[in-house]
Amino acid sequence: MGSYIQSTKAQQQEMLQKIGCKSVEELFSNVPADMALQRPLDIPRGMSESSVMKYMQNMSEENTVFKTVLRGAGAYRHYIPAIVKSVVSKEEFVTAYTPYQAEMSQGILQSIFEYQTMICELTGMDVSNASVYDGASAAAEAVAMCSERKRSKAYISACSNPDVIETVKTYCKGNGMTVELIPENDGATDLDALAAMLGEGAACVYIPQPNYYGIFEDLTKAAEITHNAGAKLIAGCNPIALAMIKTPKECGADIAVGEGQPLGLPIAFGGPYLGFMASTTAMMRKLPGRIVGETVDHDGRRAYVLTLQAREQHIRREKASSNICSNQAHCALTAAVYMAAMGADGLYNVAEQSMSKAHYFAQKLSEIGYELAYTKPYFHEFVTVGVNNTAEALAKLEENGILGGLQLDDNRILWCVTEAVTKEELDKAAAILEEVGK
Repeated sequence: MGSYIQSTKAQQQEMLQKIGCKSVEELFSNVPADMALQRPLDIPRGMSESSVMKYMQNMSEENTVFKTVLRGAGAYRHYIPAIVKSVVSKEEFVTAYTPYQAEMSQGILQSIFEYQTMICELTGMDVSNASVYDGASAAAEAVAMCSERKRSKAYISACSNPDVIETVKTYCKGNGMTVELIPENDGATDLDALAAMLGEGAACVYIPQPNYYGIFEDLTKAAEITHNAGAKLIAGCNPIALAMIKTPKECGADIAVGEGQPLGLPIAFGGPYLGFMASTTAMMRKLPGRIVGETVDHDGRRAYVLTLQAREQHIRREKASSNICSNQAHCALTAAVYMAAMGADGLYNVAEQSMSKAHYFAQKLSEIGYELAYTKPYFHEFVTVGVNNTAEALAKLEENGILGGLQLDDNRILWCVTEAVTKEELDKAAAILEEVGK
């Protein structure tokens, strides 16, 4: 924000003269005197730049920032190329408002269009919005998309992120839908149980890919079972994993959603994050949020517009199926810049490194008594069992600047490894855990 500075006294006076006022007080003369503040605002005096920097540094030192992170569970520390922050920090992006006036907002509209295009390439879907608040709200919005007069039951895998499950339940409580959990079997969704559960009132099925425990689900089989019951399949995807596995569209999913935080957004104390949504053409008109389309202007030049607004809540509020009215455009821009900087090969490399390092760490842990809880193939998260002093072990890691896995219960830990963790860090963590176990 280097050139974003406040107006000077002379500039303020010039603006007042242009509108025929001699002072700020005259500008606000219509405000009743008893409503006006008759004293200066009670705020501290200004500080020098160096004083502000020291003050903020002292505040930041109260936070615990781990050098090594071995925890995911929905938020992941990936390496973010420097170009991402350099691009998205430009004033024209940071200060941009909602692009209602297409002729004045071509740059923002293009950035959204590019984001949508890349999300469609990742998911294989036909159309993407841009976008919703986070992965949990994206899942809940997708469930709402599938509601019909005679179909109001949503089935969600018990292997989903608990926050996603609770958010879906909250949405469904408000829109009249019911939610049933699909049981777990060896860390994955029990698809045989799903087949037995689905009935005439089934609206949709939500399956995470990979799931909360890091395990790859059989989306193709899930799609077959779901469609046989006349319902829609929603795939909740990790976007990094999509770089190396079959797309949701190839597996037969109708809607693909997920948390976009891994795409260039820092963990940042929990937000702001990005919920991405994409669907087949058949579901396009039910997709909430904003969609940017490409067209040509009067002179035949390429141009961008907000499209399909007839289904938007700000035009047909009484018929709206969603209350989403923000598109998280700056977060979407960040994801677009990250994906453009990484490219298809870069994203695949991130996925490959994350997966291989996770399997390396799982092997190291098995050598010291931390056995895998499940036998199915997994991505970059996995669950271990068999050690009774899990709380002590995780506390010891924290003492050494390592945020360990998430403790699920007395002897189960959900670990995560990304490309940002080195082999040396994994070896150090394993050595600390081995020492604790002695």
